[in-house]
Amino acid sequence: MVYLTTDLIAKSKKHFKKKKGLSLSEYLQSLTHLYFSSRNIQDIGDLSLCRNLTVLYLYDNQISHIHNLSFASNLTHLYLQNNNIVHIDDLSNLHKLSKLYLGGNRIAVVEGLERLCELTELHLENQRLTQEEKLLFDPKTLLTLAGSLCVLKIDNNNIDEIPDLAVLKELQYFSAAGNKLHNIEELEDVLSHWPQLLQMDLNGNPVCKTTKYRDRLIVVCERLETLDGKEINELTRQFLIKWKESKQTRQNRHKMLAGPSIPTSKSLLLDSYECIIFTLHY
Repeated sequence: MVYLTTDLIAKSKKHFKKKKGLSLSEYLQSLTHLYFSSRNIQDIGDLSLCRNLTVLYLYDNQISHIHNLSFASNLTHLYLQNNNIVHIDDLSNLHKLSKLYLGGNRIAVVEGLERLCELTELHLENQRLTQEEKLLFDPKTLLTLAGSLCVLKIDNNNIDEIPDLAVLKELQYFSAAGNKLHNIEELEDVLSHWPQLLQMDLNGNPVCKTTKYRDRLIVVCERLETLDGKEINELTRQFLIKWKESKQTRQNRHKMLAGPSIPTSKSLLLDSYECIIFTLHY
């Protein structure tokens, strides 16, 4: 088993060159970036001497558990995509973490992020799930991320609904391509809670086949610049918004002119009959 330890760092040719004039302890304390991607690493050992670490690259390895990172209180970027991680653990002390990359793992529940109040980007695409599984979000984690998260990427995770994500009011980029979203009304409701949204990709979802899908979402997201990889023309947006307003005005006027409905003799007869039956029953 390959462990990421201070000994492995010391033996690394790339890092050894940078060690000139410093003891190993001094060098480890001076480290801000650590590059150990694609090294068949299966576990993270004691790296507590690297207390000034801000960026850690561990993607494309064989890591199954996140641990021994509680020392890294200065970490801002963590790259753990394409490993074998099942649970999100040991991140509660990473108060400065702003970007977290966990795509291509085996995560079924997004949790354990309740203390990451500065997280702005969360990448969770392409989890290796069974057909019966879908990516779920812990409500406590969502409430924490509501005030900071700007980028969320959850492509290809068997997701069929997203009402819980409505709390993420600061989202600017949302990608959920290749999922199973199908309810346009639910989607419109969620998007109405994301006033900052600028880019969105829902390619490959059943909802994309809904009549006037694109028009409806453009009207709901008044700041959206790109939908499914296609830019939104501002003139088109304004036309759709005015068309919707005009349609609503016509509907309201029609209701006013129609007035209250007058019951027909047939409906009065049915009401009387139901009243008699009700009285006899009781």
